[in-house]
Amino acid sequence: MHIKKKIAVVCIGLLGLAPQFSDAQVAAVNAKTVTGGELVGRWDLTVIEDGKERASWLEIEVSGYKTLVGRFVASGGSARPVSKIVLEQNKFTFTIPPQWEREEKDMVFEGEPTAEGIKGVIHSSSGKEYPFTGVRAPLLTEKKKVVWKKPVQLFNGKDLTGWEVDGKKNQWIVQNGELISPESGSNIITKEKFRDFKLHIEFKLKPKSNSGVYLRGRYETQVIDNPADAHPNSHLFGGIYGFLVPSENAALGPDKWQSFDITLIGRMVTVVANGKTIICNQEIPGITGGALDSKEGEPGPIYLQGDHGPVSYRNIVLTPAE
Repeated sequence: MHIKKKIAVVCIGLLGLAPQFSDAQVAAVNAKTVTGGELVGRWDLTVIEDGKERASWLEIEVSGYKTLVGRFVASGGSARPVSKIVLEQNKFTFTIPPQWEREEKDMVFEGEPTAEGIKGVIHSSSGKEYPFTGVRAPLLTEKKKVVWKKPVQLFNGKDLTGWEVDGKKNQWIVQNGELISPESGSNIITKEKFRDFKLHIEFKLKPKSNSGVYLRGRYETQVIDNPADAHPNSHLFGGIYGFLVPSENAALGPDKWQSFDITLIGRMVTVVANGKTIICNQEIPGITGGALDSKEGEPGPIYLQGDHGPVSYRNIVLTPAE
């Protein structure tokens, strides 16, 4: 029996252990049986922070018979577990301890359902109040045969044509066919937007530096100088930040050219790092911290993180789907 056939048999066997339900089916069942079931599911949030729109994300699930739990992604950082969501008089609330916030005070999240989705306010650890609105996140599970178009060179190796920075400081330069961020500064974003695609990208890091490749401007694939003996997790090399853990640490170390080959179709992502498949057709649940927006149903750009130390990129080629 061929290896692929053996793998298929194992997968089929595992799938047969329990019934498989979509998010919509689970939400429909919970809505009928659990108080607050109408809140169950994933929510794409828009938060107003100091007058600016920021992307955020919330997932609400039922644990056991009736306890509401979840995960939350703020405008920065990674997905945080929510141990309990309290629902009273059609309003829900929960608290989250600090992550990257310097303050010791917990964040308090208050919300309620609306005709359009949910709305509420986030009481930050710093004491500020940020209003938010949310809509149900799209499933992005269309069944279709993918037809690939011609590859596109996103970086011409000569200048920043087709790119723009998102901060006041543009530290990005082009030298010897490389797109270089010599020091921390702004992120850089493609002007063109994409939906489903295959992306080849090569990069080189200085010791202890890190960056990230954001898919559709919303999902970060982590680029970081890992210790060689680091155990894989979603915050390290090749992980989808805060969500998906690579199967192994495929990092080559600093001052060496490395590569990602990433395929994104709907929510399903495959990451091949330095020739090794470390994430194989797994679902990205929602946006990661630092996302440009939370409009998951729309195309988005490729953006490269430039605010966490020196990094160089080259050979950035994207093959879009029809």
